[in-house]
Formats: sequence, C-alpha cells, structure tokens
Amino acid sequence: MNIQNSVEILAFDVFGTVVDWHGSIAREVEALNLGVDDGEFALAWRAGYKPAMQRVMSGEQGWTLLDDLHRGILDDVLVQFGVTSLSEEQKRHLNKAWHRLDPWPDAVEGLTRLKQRFILCTLSNGNLGLLANMAKRAGLPWDCILSAEVFRQYKPHPDTYLGVAKVFDVDPSTVMMVAAHQNDLDSAGSFDLKTAYIERPQEFGAANPKDVSPSPTNDLHARSLADLADQLGC
Repeated sequence: MNIQNSVEILAFDVFGTVVDWHGSIAREVEALNLGVDDGEFALAWRAGYKPAMQRVMSGEQGWTLLDDLHRGILDDVLVQFGVTSLSEEQKRHLNKAWHRLDPWPDAVEGLTRLKQRFILCTLSNGNLGLLANMAKRAGLPWDCILSAEVFRQYKPHPDTYLGVAKVFDVDPSTVMMVAAHQNDLDSAGSFDLKTAYIERPQEFGAANPKDVSPSPTNDLHARSLADLADQLGC
C-alpha cells in the first residue's frame, strides 16, 4: 500500500522541527541587553532540557511541567552567565519565551497543505499551555494539541507515542511521527509508528550545523515540511 494512503495521523515534534527555538531564544535574550552571547545562552538553556526531564522520568522528581523545568534551568543559566540584573517579573517573562518561538519559514505553509489530507497533532514534551500559546502566535494550524502533559510521561516513554493512536482510536501503524531528531523517530518506529525526518541543519544556530543525512530506518526524509507535503501528495 502507498504510504500516503496508509497514514491517517501526522504527529509532530515541535521544538526544532516546526519552530526555531535557537534563533527565537537568542532574539529574546538579545532584546534584554544582558551583555552575554545570546546564541550561547540559548544553547546553554536548551542543554539543561534532557537532564531535567531525566530527573522526572527516573522518578527522582515528581511530574513537572516543561514550563517549570525551563524555569529551573533558566535560574541555573543566569548564574552560569553571571546575570544578576533581572527582576522576578523579567525572569518570568523570559521563561515564557518558549511560548513565543518563531516557526521555520516553511512551517505554516507546509502544515496547511498537510492538513488538507491528514489530521495534524503535536506530540511534544512542551506543556499544553505553551503549545497553545505558541500555535496562536505563530499561526500553526493543528487539529489537536497532544503533549507529554496529557500522558504524564515525557518522550521517549511508550505512553506518548502509543497515546496518539489511543486518542484517535487507530492502529499505531497509521500514525506518522514527524521530527528533526533521529532518536525521536527511532523511538516512535520501535512502537510501529511510521517516521518522517525533516532536515533542520541550523537547529542549533548557523555556527553549529548538524548532520541531516538520511537514515534508512525512516519511511520518509524531507528537506522541509513543504517537501514532506509534496511527498505525501498534498
């Protein structure tokens, strides 16, 4: 069967795949005139992401929303960069920068085309409020917002990937995970989801290009979401 006829749901990773977290966070940091390298600050903030989630996944820390994990990481990064000038209100506003991430240039057009044929949902570690605020600001046309918060498990826990199929009452093989991260796709594929890799070579900034070579384990490999729409006949 043609893959575009066997897939019903497209489930999207969001940070890095649909939106440019590095450029957006660097922009917000630059606007605060903190006297730091805004790109390096963004990288340091993101670097705390996996260790913070791991503390939750291991049971060391109880269930915690990503907004709250981001705030804990931010407090550490401010110390790391020697920033002492921000008020509590400014820190809260900066922490919500993750709600204000800009889409990649192809994202809205690509999603809009894909939406004509498929149900589009997020499958992100971001919390529901974050993802809803981001979608509203950026014009991301999701049919449904699903998040680790819904399943109270962070990816790559099986409850997240299999939870999409459960929500829509479909077989996991009719769900395609769309991501710019091979580890996310490897996990999804291990639970019988289809997989589509999206090239985002500048996810970590222009100075830190990442390898976007195709993996034979993926069902599709696309240069952009518009390219994915082409491949899926949208």
